[in-house]
Amino acid sequence: MTSVRIESYLILLAAFAVSPTWAQDPNKPVYRCPGNPVLYTDSLSAKEAKDKGCRTLEGAPITVIQSVKPRPGAPVPVASRGEGAKVEANEQRARDTDARRILESELKKEEEQLAALQKEFNSGEPERRGDEKNYQKYQDRVVEMKAAIARKESDVSALKRELGKLQ
Repeated sequence: MTSVRIESYLILLAAFAVSPTWAQDPNKPVYRCPGNPVLYTDSLSAKEAKDKGCRTLEGAPITVIQSVKPRPGAPVPVASRGEGAKVEANEQRARDTDARRILESELKKEEEQLAALQKEFNSGEPERRGDEKNYQKYQDRVVEMKAAIARKESDVSALKRELGKLQ
């Protein structure tokens, strides 16, 4: 073994020696219980495990490694207010104004894009491009344009609904 491998092995061994781990009792069965997330436990009795539809795991011991706990006294981010926390009236008005401004700019952008799509669509007869010598290719583009216009119209109406809620 090279010295780098030995050093890596020793560092890895030291990390496992320092970290708190708990290994299961080899005489106690471990159950895999269905659900989301899947539960692995050795704290159920055989009857409880059967009632919950759990299966016994054989041959593979499970080791649980404790995660690092956050330091006490760490600063709490301002954004994580408790449920039901009140926001000052001035701050709420500023938020509402910002939201309205953002929605209005999005609406303007979507309406401009919709107008451009409708102009290019030319009432269902867009100009053929040079790469569309095959008529089917042209028809496919017309169908895609119809779908894009429908999506833009839906986006515009959704933005108008959101603006209506703010007023």
